[in-house]
Amino acid sequence: QVQLVESGGGLVQPGGSLRLSCAASGNIFSDNVMGWYRQAPGKQRELAATITSGGITNYADSVKGRFTISRDNAKNTVVLQMNSLKPEDTAIYYCTFVNIAPVTRGGSTYYYWGQGTQVTVSS
Repeated sequence: QVQLVESGGGLVQPGGSLRLSCAASGNIFSDNVMGWYRQAPGKQRELAATITSGGITNYADSVKGRFTISRDNAKNTVVLQMNSLKPEDTAIYYCTFVNIAPVTRGGSTYYYWGQGTQVTVSS
């Protein structure tokens, strides 16, 4: 099992910045992916950004150039720095952790979600 603890979020004006953090603990494999998804009211959950344990990043087109994802493998933490925020960024942001077991331990993939944190961009 992996536990996720999120922090950050809140209310910010358009053009402002926010920082989301997520800390993972538990039985963590060295091969994993951490990231953030978001869900706006009435919409499906969608990718915001992810980063692998090797440092490979992936961003939704809608956040490229504005959001930056980073991680500290030693601390099993991931940070999403969100700049130039827009009202359409308003959503609940969920930390996600994909734990990839080595072949010697079955090679299965396990998915975990945080409880979510609200980000509201409004004047």
